[in-house]
Formats: sequence, C-alpha cells, structure tokens
Amino acid sequence: MSGGDPTTTKRPAEVIAVAVVLFAAAAIATVVSFSLFVPGTALDWMWNLNSAAHEAFAAQAGRTATILLLAGVLAAAAGAGLLRGHLWAWLLSMVLFGVNALGDVVSLLITRDWPKSLAGILIDALLLFLLLRAKVRAFFLSRA
Repeated sequence: MSGGDPTTTKRPAEVIAVAVVLFAAAAIATVVSFSLFVPGTALDWMWNLNSAAHEAFAAQAGRTATILLLAGVLAAAAGAGLLRGHLWAWLLSMVLFGVNALGDVVSLLITRDWPKSLAGILIDALLLFLLLRAKVRAFFLSRA
C-alpha cells in the first residue's frame, strides 16, 4: 500500500507528548476539584504546597471545583482525542493551552510573580509550538 492513506499515517511523537501533558493536567484538576468538593480528606496535605491558592479556591469552593472538574474532563477528552487523531481534539488542545497562557499573562499582571507566570507562559508556548509543527498539523488535517 502507498503511504498516502490518512488513516495509516504515523502519529507524531509530539502528539503523544502533548497528550501526556493533558492527561496529567486532567488528573491534577480532578484531584484538586475532589479536594474542594470533599474537604478534610487525606488529599488536604497538597494545600501546603500552595496555601494562597487554597484560600482563594476555598472562598468559592463549589464553583471553583466545578470549573476545575470541567477543565479536567476537557483535558482528558482532548488527550484521548489527540491519540486517536481527531481534529476536534487538536483544536480543543490549542484553545486550552491558549486560554491557559492568557491566564498566565493576567496572573503576571496581577501578582507580578515573574518566575511562575513566565514558566507557565513558556510551557504553554512550547505545547502550542508542538501542536502547530508542520507534521502535527498535517497529521490532523489529513484525517479531517
């Protein structure tokens, strides 16, 4: 068979790397959401890592937990869809990382925490770069 059949196009390594990041983000968002929905569990130790975030999240725990759970579901869906070569997952991934980068810019403007905000912006930029590489674009667009 010629290599032109889009259903047999080899998945670029970048897709796997981004999917792994999305699955990790989904797991973290889900754990944090559960911790906010059900305080007083063994998961509460994690708030020692960022007590300021806990104070901010706990003030509106239900709303924040719901948003985090939704973000986790979207990240997991995007990761799974990327691995299956779905165009919608590629687009969703770019939206998720773009929104996260905007959040990091807003955080920088509000907190002036340059190291944390710049790290987030650079990570998002790297993930968007990986998703926008020619072979990754071709992988998803050939399957559309």
